[in-house]
Amino acid sequence: MAPKIYRSPYPNVPVPDRSVFTHLFHSGEPNLVGGFPASSTAYVDAPTGTTLSRAQVKSFALQLAHSLRSAYQVRRGDVALVYSQNSLSWPVVLFGSVAAGLRCTLANSAYNARELGFQYADSGAKLVFTSEEGIPVVLEMLKAAGLNESEVRKRIVVLTTSLHWAGDSYVPVVPAARGFTTLSDLLGHGALAEEEKFDGQLSNETVYLCYSSGTTGKPKGVETTHRNICAVLDQVKPAFPVSEDGKDRMLGILPFYHIYGAVKLVHFPFTTGTPVYIMPRFDPVQFLANIQKYRITSSLIVPPVLVVLARLPIVDQYDLSSLDVLFSGAAPLGAALTKQVKARLEKQRKTGKEVYILQGYGLTETSPTTHLVPKPYGITKIGTTGVLLPNLEARLVVDGDGEGNIDAEEGQPGELWIRGPSVMKGYHNNLTATKDSITSNGWFKTGDIAIRDSDGFYSIVDRRKELIKYKGFQVPPAELESVLLTHPEIADVAVIGVDSAKEATELPRAYVVHARPDTVKSDAAKAAFAQGVQKWVTTKVARHKFLRGGVIVIDAVPKSAAGKILRRELRDLAKKELAGRDPADNLVNAKL
Repeated sequence: MAPKIYRSPYPNVPVPDRSVFTHLFHSGEPNLVGGFPASSTAYVDAPTGTTLSRAQVKSFALQLAHSLRSAYQVRRGDVALVYSQNSLSWPVVLFGSVAAGLRCTLANSAYNARELGFQYADSGAKLVFTSEEGIPVVLEMLKAAGLNESEVRKRIVVLTTSLHWAGDSYVPVVPAARGFTTLSDLLGHGALAEEEKFDGQLSNETVYLCYSSGTTGKPKGVETTHRNICAVLDQVKPAFPVSEDGKDRMLGILPFYHIYGAVKLVHFPFTTGTPVYIMPRFDPVQFLANIQKYRITSSLIVPPVLVVLARLPIVDQYDLSSLDVLFSGAAPLGAALTKQVKARLEKQRKTGKEVYILQGYGLTETSPTTHLVPKPYGITKIGTTGVLLPNLEARLVVDGDGEGNIDAEEGQPGELWIRGPSVMKGYHNNLTATKDSITSNGWFKTGDIAIRDSDGFYSIVDRRKELIKYKGFQVPPAELESVLLTHPEIADVAVIGVDSAKEATELPRAYVVHARPDTVKSDAAKAAFAQGVQKWVTTKVARHKFLRGGVIVIDAVPKSAAGKILRRELRDLAKKELAGRDPADNLVNAKL
């Protein structure tokens, strides 16, 4: 029997076979950049108000590309690693690198030297763009890789706090940055006449390497191609509301190193002529202040931001009446929280103007967005992740049927499979993982369990993957387990995620077996050891991997005959342990 294939309610859109740079910046008229006036604002540094016009972004990118070619002797296909919090430098670095023919691998700015070192080595990076605050970590990482002082300095470009190159006043670099090449050093020395071309079949070459963690092993580099990005940018447009008056203003708080932020904040608004106001990182007060100051109309968020908007008393002190749409992604968003925030924001408004809180769905492997809730359905379809975007097909396969022979019945849950031009090329240097994830006829197995209603709206109800999603970050249990097993007093360990309604996210929780169980017989001894492990982990991993869900000492980790951890048993155990209370009850000021 033929498989049951679901298609988008939208008609297909053409998929350009060209470079991301060409797609964004090409224009047939000299006073236009990418179809919009060259002089119009593209990006704004929210703290200072420093702006980049569309023409400046293109010019600076081609200048950087020229210097990368001449000063760093980079070649087409070389990899540059970007390790920085959000800044006005990001669009110039990304687009300049792409114009030079490079691939970019985007690293979590919270990574320590060990974590960064894995991505640097696995991606084969030749060059590192880092913020001033990231310099110590990058130096430690490169020296651990065996590079001497001279080689280290040849591989680092510093993205300074100073935005004098964009017209702001000069700010001296921190002492650690002295002697390093900066972004501004690479501007003003000529420019490429045109970008490196990736037309036709060449558009299937990799442009971005974002790292996605599976349920086992280390993070995997997702090979996203020029064609993938060009496709997803155009696929999103029919479902993403853009005002006809051209007065949209988007506030950028999502980390640009995550594909959600990189594509939906650095790339997509450029295709709609919408300026993006860039915040270095999320701060609740500054988020509110910037909406008021810049009359922001939209922002891409994650559910914990809505927790802030629901709880924070000072929300009512700001004029948020310009806000039209909040788009939530990266983690499931509950209908109750959505309604609570919507009611609070609309209560301020004397005009009766609605605010829309919409949800979407996607993965790093799908570049990322595959589903969005269209604005007209923001109320009637609250809690769903929306409809399938143009050019995409979906299947719902009975859970556990990795061959795709059994389709879920209408209205019943099944593993969501996606096929279309925005599905990744594969996992970098990992053919086995690629074959496990993408079928021979192009279906990507998301690992998420979904239900599709009769109107074609999808809801994610569970997931086969055991990845923990903490406030938009991906936390692989296997990676945390490997770190915990280096603790001298831990004999065995399993990590799961526990849901926190208070924080609107999952929290990593570890179950550990003590190497000398006779020393932790009493409840007090177990509690003291657990607290010690929680504190110890904070010195070994990035903040989003902290064991905020707690550490529990157990006699043995439940495993199958084949040695696979039975996480479902641990999840059931956690529910009993946490009955009537939230795992975040003991957290103080948990930050995004």
